Amino acid sequence: MRAREEDRLAITPLAVKDECAVLRFSGELDRGSEQFYLDRIGAVVATGYRHLVLDVTALVFCDSRGLNCLLALRWLLHRREGSLLLACVGRRLAAVLTLTGSTEMLPVYSSVSEALRTLPADQRPDWPPTGDADPGIPLHNPEPLATAWQQEHNPHLPLDPRAKD
Repeated sequence: MRAREEDRLAITPLAVKDECAVLRFSGELDRGSEQFYLDRIGAVVATGYRHLVLDVTALVFCDSRGLNCLLALRWLLHRREGSLLLACVGRRLAAVLTLTGSTEMLPVYSSVSEALRTLPADQRPDWPPTGDADPGIPLHNPEPLATAWQQEHNPHLPLDPRAKD
């Protein structure tokens, strides 16, 4: 039995401020979770967040399709004059990034705090988060994925997201 996409990857909002969000990724980022990722992260970007810090401490697997998902997000944020920062990268993901030469486009930081320090002070959310407040980020995108991701121009995504590698 095949696992549902949302069982393969969890995206948890941790902190937000203005145009910056810190999200934790848990599980696997690959072809099996791609649609889930595109929908959830597309909603975050469509809401107006231009700077994303991804805490990938609990990301246990990321293949080439997952890497393309990250590069597609970086491309989209860059077009919106934003940034994508990866925090707490494990050795497996670090190896994928290094082997593919992606570390120049996807900056890696040892902690969320370190990643946040690279952003303008007025854009940084409180870290670590205080209290149990839900950051209130919508995690479902009502607009078509092709629109949300500018899919016709994004070089990191197939034109049909259901297409096989």
